[in-house]
Amino acid sequence: MHHHPQTPLSADAEPSAPAPDAAQAAQLETQSLLLARVDRAYLRPAHCVPASTSMVEVARVFKTQRTTSVLVEGMGSQAGVAGMGIFTATSLQNAILDGRPLDRLPVGELATYPVVTIAASATMGDAMAVLLRQRVHRLVVVDEHGAILGLLRALDLFGFVANQSHLVGVQIEQAQDIAALAQAAHCITPLIAALHRGGMRIGLMAQLVQQLNTRLFERAWQMVAPPELLANSCLFVMGSEGRGEQLLKTDQDNGLLLRDGYTPPGDLAQICQRFSEVLHDFGYPPCPGGVMLSNPAWRGSVADFSQRARRWLLLPQDDSLMLLAIFIDAHAVAGDASLLAQVRSNLQQVTLDSDVQLARFAAPVLAFESSPAWWQRLLGRAQDAPVHVKKAGLFPIVHGVRSLALAHGVHAASTTERLQALVAQQVLDADLAQSLQESLHFFMTLRLQAGLQEQAQGQPVSGQVDMARLSSLERQLLHDTLAVVQRFKQVLQQRLRLGAV
Repeated sequence: MHHHPQTPLSADAEPSAPAPDAAQAAQLETQSLLLARVDRAYLRPAHCVPASTSMVEVARVFKTQRTTSVLVEGMGSQAGVAGMGIFTATSLQNAILDGRPLDRLPVGELATYPVVTIAASATMGDAMAVLLRQRVHRLVVVDEHGAILGLLRALDLFGFVANQSHLVGVQIEQAQDIAALAQAAHCITPLIAALHRGGMRIGLMAQLVQQLNTRLFERAWQMVAPPELLANSCLFVMGSEGRGEQLLKTDQDNGLLLRDGYTPPGDLAQICQRFSEVLHDFGYPPCPGGVMLSNPAWRGSVADFSQRARRWLLLPQDDSLMLLAIFIDAHAVAGDASLLAQVRSNLQQVTLDSDVQLARFAAPVLAFESSPAWWQRLLGRAQDAPVHVKKAGLFPIVHGVRSLALAHGVHAASTTERLQALVAQQVLDADLAQSLQESLHFFMTLRLQAGLQEQAQGQPVSGQVDMARLSSLERQLLHDTLAVVQRFKQVLQQRLRLGAV
C-alpha cells in the first residue's frame, strides 16, 4: 500500500528569507559584480614572446602553457606594454589556412598592434564597456606602475558577472600546481553562497558543485600520482559527494581501485597520504572513520574490492552493512572509471534473497525518532529545539531510497536517479517519489542556510538548524517534509519488513 503526503510540497519549495524575489536578487548580484574591481576576476597568465619567434614555437607555447594567446614584444617603438602586440590561436589558424610556411614565419608579422589595456583598479563595468567599444576579446590588465598582471578574456568577464562558477571552473582548469588548485578550492564555498543568494535551485547547485569537485579532485590526483599509477587506478568518492548531493565541504570519503595484476609503486602509501593532505588543505577535513585514501583498507585491486563488497553484502554485521552503504554511493572522479564499473558488475551478480538481510540493511532508517508526537513537540518549542537535519530528514530519505534500490537491483548512485528508477519499476508511487525529492531538496537547503550562517560567524558547520531562525513558512514546510519522511518510513516498514529486525 502506498502512502501519499496529504500536503505535497511545491516544485520550488525552498526556504527563503523575506528578501527581494529571485529576479531582483539576481539583478542586485549582477550590479554589485559590475562594480567589482577588474583584478577580482580570474586573470589568465600573460605569456610574452619576441616578435622574431616562429609560428611553430608559438604553437608549442599554446600547447604547453594551455593558453590561446601570447603578447608579442618589440612590435613598436614604445617601451613596455605600449610597444606590445597580441597573437591568438585564431590568428594561427588563419596563417595555416593561408598556407604560409610556419617554421620560417615570425609571429611579429601577424600580431595585432597595439594591445588594449585596462587598469586593475577599474570596474568590471568599465572593462565590459572597453571590450565592446574596442571590439576585442582580451584586455591586458596593468597595475598603477604599468606592469602587466595578466589577461582578462571576455568570456571570463561575462562568466564572472553572469555566473561565478565559470570563474572557479577556469581556475581549476588553468591551475599549474597544488597551490593554484587550493586557491580555486577556497572559492567554491563563496560561490555557493552567491548562487544561493541569487536564487539558484538547490538541485542545480548540487550538480554544479559535483562537477567542480570532480574536476578539482581529478586535477589534484593528476598532480600527486605518477602517470602509470593514474592509468592503472580509479579514484572514487562516496557519501553525499558520490551521490552529487554535497554543497558545503564535508569529511573526505574516498578510495582507490587498482587494476588487477598491476603492481603499484613502492611509495603508494606516501602518495595516498599526500593526496589526503592536499584535500585537507583544500578544506575537506579527514574522515573520522578513516574512509579515505590514506587508509590501506580503502585502496586495493578490483578483485580485492569485489570480494570485500560481496562480504559486506552477505555478512549480516552492522559495520559491514555500514561499509556497504558507503560504497554503494561510489562515483569515479579520476583514472580509469571502468575499474569501478567492474566492481559494481561483480557486486550486482550477488543477490540478496534474504528479507532479513535487506531489513537489517534498511533498519538504521528507524534509528531516529520522527513520530508525529515528536515533531509536533519540536515545532512547538521553536526557541530551544534545534533540528539535526541529517538525522531527522536527509538520512531517512537517502538511506531508505538506497535500501529500496538495493532490494530491486537499481544501480544508480544518486537519490534522484534511484527515485526515478523505482517509479519506473512501480516500486514507488510517482507522487510519493516527487514528495521525497522535494523534501530532500528542502532539507539540503535548510542545511546549507544553517551552515553558511555558522561559517559567517566563524563556527564549525554542525548540521543543526536553529528553529528560532526559521520563518513561519519555513516551519510549516518543515512540518510537511517531516510528515513525508514519516510516511516513507511506514512504506519501508511494510516493503522491507523492518519490524522483524
